[in-house]
Amino acid sequence: MSSFDIATITPEINKVIRGAWIDNIYQSNHSTILLKFRQPGKSPINLLIESGRRLHITSYTVEKPLKPPIFCMALRKYLKNGKAVEIIQHEFDRTVVISVNTKSGEFKLVSELFGVGNVILVSPEDRILHALHYRKMKDRSIWRNEIFQFAPSKGKNPLKLNRQDLSEIKNLGQQEIVRVLTKVLSIGGLYAEEILLRAQIDKKMPCELISEQEIDRLFKHLRQIISSISVGNIKPNIVFDDEKGWIDVTPISLKKHLGLKQKLFKTFNEALDDFYTNTSSNPKVVDVEQELARQKRILQSQLKAQKVQKEKIKQNKKIGDTIYLHFNELQFLLQKIMDGKKNGKSWKQITFNILKEKEEGKIPAVYFHSLEPENRIFNICIKNLNFSLALHLSIQTSANDYYSIAKKARKKLEGVKKAIRKTQINIEEPQRQWIELIKEKDELPRKKRKEAWYEKFRWFHSSNGFLVIGGRDATTNEIIIKRYMEPYDKVFHANIHGAPFVLIKTEGKIPPDQTMNEAAKFAASYSRAWKERLGSVDVYEFSPQQVSKSPPSGQHLKKGSFIISGQKKSFRNVPLRIAVGIKWKKKYLIVIGGPTETIANQTNNYVEIIPGEQKSGRLAKQIRGLLAKRAPENLKKQILRISLEEIQKFTPGGRGKIP
Repeated sequence: MSSFDIATITPEINKVIRGAWIDNIYQSNHSTILLKFRQPGKSPINLLIESGRRLHITSYTVEKPLKPPIFCMALRKYLKNGKAVEIIQHEFDRTVVISVNTKSGEFKLVSELFGVGNVILVSPEDRILHALHYRKMKDRSIWRNEIFQFAPSKGKNPLKLNRQDLSEIKNLGQQEIVRVLTKVLSIGGLYAEEILLRAQIDKKMPCELISEQEIDRLFKHLRQIISSISVGNIKPNIVFDDEKGWIDVTPISLKKHLGLKQKLFKTFNEALDDFYTNTSSNPKVVDVEQELARQKRILQSQLKAQKVQKEKIKQNKKIGDTIYLHFNELQFLLQKIMDGKKNGKSWKQITFNILKEKEEGKIPAVYFHSLEPENRIFNICIKNLNFSLALHLSIQTSANDYYSIAKKARKKLEGVKKAIRKTQINIEEPQRQWIELIKEKDELPRKKRKEAWYEKFRWFHSSNGFLVIGGRDATTNEIIIKRYMEPYDKVFHANIHGAPFVLIKTEGKIPPDQTMNEAAKFAASYSRAWKERLGSVDVYEFSPQQVSKSPPSGQHLKKGSFIISGQKKSFRNVPLRIAVGIKWKKKYLIVIGGPTETIANQTNNYVEIIPGEQKSGRLAKQIRGLLAKRAPENLKKQILRISLEEIQKFTPGGRGKIP
């Protein structure tokens, strides 16, 4: 994403998540984080952050690993149930800051969308708590407990740039104008070219030749683009053609893309979501490919080392053999050099004398190349083979030294060969995984099913087709009664503190006894009685006219509480028993839950639960496993991809068990 993309998307996201609570956090792969936000009475919001690449709200399903990585667990520890304060772009950089208010203070989640990227959790004291990648750089360090510093800006902030600042580019000589704009403003090549195209300036023009009038046009079109984005006058689109497919996604239409097809969107977020989801590789394939590439890089390095060691063995053995083949001549040459030095001759004079004999073709002078007295060696060249001999060692010792080097290289070669065999084995597993993943039929990215209005509550459809809804907490209790209760509805409430209000949405019809009994079981099972592990509880039914928010004088009603007046119909000793199942709905596999007999009428694949000792998460995992086990082979994987949260929506608060 470019700086312009980020400047466009952050206000869009801010409108949606500001004031929302972080319900949970997931990490789908090594670089992708998903923040799930919730707001009372509204559908969940999933904010996707891919380190170094993108940030937007997604409506697509994102696969969540069964075991969250360490970084994900750290984010949950500090941010879960925190409230989003705001999301902003830092300066005009490709850095996004999400401020989250918690009981421990205001934390910041910093997403860096440049280079390899990073996601950094910063404490209220501005210290780094955790990071996706730790690294030390020349201008800053990303280490735990270090004071957090933003990456230095690569250029001037276009939002703060004035006309005079831009005119300074004339002083940059022969540099091409497009490269200078990209670097000085840090806006990326695409927008640098777009501004030049709109200003009718050759992008390869040297900076020193640009006129004041052309700078005026540059500044004008830069301000126009910034203004369009700042006031929300955008035209989000995906650019594509029939041959290359999807090419780019931009918040405004660009002249550079004239002649290409465009798919328009209402919001830039929708465009980003479609573009990146449909052009990104399967995360599993990416992980396997990266591991495969890493092992192949190791192998290439090892093969190169093997080649080096083989060449070292060959070269040094050849030198040793050559020395012994010309042993007497080389011994004579060494003696001649050392005798000359003993007789008081300078090294320069000795070299001159030997080179003179070399010109005359005398042996062994013809083998002499040069003398390096400071290094105590003389250099030899025999049949294009160059090597050095020590002045202070015998010829035999020098020859043996070369043989020793060859011997050590041979030992290293054995080690390298062993390492190569190990790496080749290491390559086999990711290679096998990659082949299996490629062989699998790639599924198209699946958009999340658009939830009905009632799915933000507890709900089920009765055996007679009536919609039944219930509150999840005090807030949704309040919403159900105040916003969704109508005069002809039926209202249920279990006779225990902490029970939800349950409505049968009658639409003016009279619900049969079967639906009434199912609603009573629903109200009983999702009440506090489940958490108390009771076997049954009484449930009352009454009309909407009996429900009031007006307490007696001098009293106050808590949020989600109401006054019930008049006669109530009683359902005695209603058993606590719920079923969770799956069924198809408009090409989607959805989770349903409610009274056992109701769910049994709607699907053959369901699991019954009662109050027990099993924790909610473990119970949901067991339910999902049983649903997958009982499903046809072609549906097993799809069921196992259902998030545990989807199942937990239909399990009552507290612990349970499968009877």
